[in-house]
Amino acid sequence: MPRQTLPARRLLQGAAAAATAIALTAGTAWACPPEPENRAGLTAEEGRDLGAHSSHGRRAEPASAARSDAIKGVERVGGVTLPEATSLMFMDYGKGRHKRSILYAVGKFGLKAFDITADPRVPKLVGSFDLPGYWQGEDSNIDHKRKIIYLSRDPRAFGGIPQTGDSGVYVIDASRPESLRKITYISVPAGHTASCVNDCQYLWSAGPAKADWMPADWGGRPVYVTDVRDPARPKVSKTPIDTARNDGKTDYTHDIQVDASGIAWASGRGGVRGYHTRGWHYDPVAKKFRKATAFDPVPYAGGGIDEAMTNSSFMHNSFRAVGRTANQAADPRKWGNGQLLYITEETFKDGCANDGLLVIASLKGSHDGQGWRSTPEKKFRLRTVSTWSVAGQEGSDPAEVECSAHYFDVRDGVLVQSFYFQGTRFLDVRDPTNIKQVAYFRPAETSSYQPYWHGDYVYVADHKRGIDVLKPTFR
Repeated sequence: MPRQTLPARRLLQGAAAAATAIALTAGTAWACPPEPENRAGLTAEEGRDLGAHSSHGRRAEPASAARSDAIKGVERVGGVTLPEATSLMFMDYGKGRHKRSILYAVGKFGLKAFDITADPRVPKLVGSFDLPGYWQGEDSNIDHKRKIIYLSRDPRAFGGIPQTGDSGVYVIDASRPESLRKITYISVPAGHTASCVNDCQYLWSAGPAKADWMPADWGGRPVYVTDVRDPARPKVSKTPIDTARNDGKTDYTHDIQVDASGIAWASGRGGVRGYHTRGWHYDPVAKKFRKATAFDPVPYAGGGIDEAMTNSSFMHNSFRAVGRTANQAADPRKWGNGQLLYITEETFKDGCANDGLLVIASLKGSHDGQGWRSTPEKKFRLRTVSTWSVAGQEGSDPAEVECSAHYFDVRDGVLVQSFYFQGTRFLDVRDPTNIKQVAYFRPAETSSYQPYWHGDYVYVADHKRGIDVLKPTFR
């Protein structure tokens, strides 16, 4: 749908909020946000932003609400019942007729390996690494060459809290899916997510809300770097990076995505900023050429997102179509190779229409360090090309009041995105000014966390259901 005008948007949001003012009750814990107790001492604006990534329960449903499936343009062809599944990974073993394809599922249970070689629609459990009470492995990473899996440990794991709990990374030997083995565990000052950079020779760990020992003026945890070139002896840098990301304030970096050209994009409160992590590059902040490393990256582009077009300043994850992925989203001949960022805004406010969006923003005008010089007095914001909300869309549940966007994946012009209790949505983004929904999968009971294009199918990690295997039929 085209970008809404601000007056129309406010009218829609106000009506939805009035219609859905319902009391909180105990329920599903959210994937990412800081705990509600972190609101103490914050300004009103910061408190609103913490509506994203809190472990609050979902709002109660009206007693008369009838739940039913809504499916269009896709067919569910298989899956696995696996409550509390959070994310998925795929790894191949061997070649030719001896090739095996393994699907790894991560969740509060730890790590499970499923063989999908014989039939990708029917994952077969072959191994596990059990971590009962683990939290939460939202964006776990695989080193395909060395057959290693990195599981981030959030400080909320095993009954902890962000202020005092231990965070870090489990390094798992996945050379044999049937015998998953811990190589080591290392404490890291951040641990909500852990992302590979420089071919998985280093990890960038980020989030969540700050620990008690961190500086009082921080709004959340930035990025800490771990050298895993020797996976049995990781080395953690004491100096954080991606600091001062929120108009000069060090704040919550949530997750990192590395694009096909090697730029590492750090999303969080305050927007999305990209970094060179190796090679010699011009540093527009230091105003000199210098060598980029995983520990000392060179700013590339990016910045804050226009709050007038979104519901918060919390950006959850991003994707940049460039290089070998240039044709996966909007036409690069019209929109430029790598000139657009596709971004999840995650936030939970009063009413479905006020929750997080899919955002498409332009990087033009951000390559000279503007996103690193932004201040509250002189803000820099990327130009928003369009946004898309699941509120009121075909296939949506009108009784559902929590509708934030979450992770997505992109292929052949179609972005498939999780919207928690509003299910999984397939969006045509070839024209980024006119996003169109082409299919959806919203079971009556769902909590869609993360979808993945893989082969002929889309695999969905659903926190209530487990793994759904979908076959697109819309084209």
